[in-house]
Amino acid sequence: MIRTVESAPLASAPVLAAYSYCEAVTGQQARNFAYGIRLLPTPKRRAMSALYAFSRRVDDIGDGALSGDVKIARLEDTRELLTRIREHAVDEDDTDPVALALAHAADAFPIPLGGLDELIDGVLMDVRGETYETWDDLKVYCRCVAGAIGRLSLGVFGTERGARGAERASEYADTLGLALQLTNILRDVREDAEGGRTYLPSDDLAKFGCSAGFSGPTPPEGSDFAGLVHFEVRRARALFAEGYRLLPMLDRRSGACVAAMAGIYRRLLDRIERDPEAVLRGRVSLPGREKAYVAVRGLSGLDARHVTRTVRRRA
Repeated sequence: MIRTVESAPLASAPVLAAYSYCEAVTGQQARNFAYGIRLLPTPKRRAMSALYAFSRRVDDIGDGALSGDVKIARLEDTRELLTRIREHAVDEDDTDPVALALAHAADAFPIPLGGLDELIDGVLMDVRGETYETWDDLKVYCRCVAGAIGRLSLGVFGTERGARGAERASEYADTLGLALQLTNILRDVREDAEGGRTYLPSDDLAKFGCSAGFSGPTPPEGSDFAGLVHFEVRRARALFAEGYRLLPMLDRRSGACVAAMAGIYRRLLDRIERDPEAVLRGRVSLPGREKAYVAVRGLSGLDARHVTRTVRRRA
């Protein structure tokens, strides 16, 4: 069973300032994520913000305009920083607020920091321009950039004492990360194509006549783009169904956080399913009021209770 530390170490003024910086980064750059973590108690919310800020730094290196060699060097520098955090070599007078906040969070919670190494590995795959022939190939990438985040988050959330099936919590957190990442890939298919990236498996693209790519607001001529999207949506829904088995294992507020974040992405998936070509015309998103509704629904425990009933019926 994975459990969080009951009493987090007291935070000094420099540490609190570092957490404030990470929360500002999260609020400005991760609106979907921010809607979820606002449901957490303060220590967990701060720890999740530190994880996000570090992850964002890694992503920004990969998405930036620097040359590939410089990106690789900076990612390895970031890995060295992670080693310093792991070895408790970050002092309170450190000038890097993200390092300071993450170091404190890692002392407060059993966060498997190796997941951030996996994230760096995944971004290196982006920098090197890797493509994916099959879903099994793409899963390796998704596990690095998203499944690992699910497992890192579980280190903060912990599981409830005596939770049924808690030995599989890490597996479910990983699977939920895959579901979110596949939804992201569908949402950003044109944006990624314009940046020279293709994530959907080439086998799937060929099956639906989409190997020519997505450079414009309309599908490739003669393709079954809607068929491709619906195929990937079904795959994502299966991942969500499996990953949602995590919810009954979490405490109420952690479960609400996960339900809110996952619920936002499931609603994005619904929109994409209804109008597949929308992803070629621009970024599909949810209005703030709908995100707020999903957050309230998560806090109410409706999703967790539904999943619990479903799991018991299948058992």
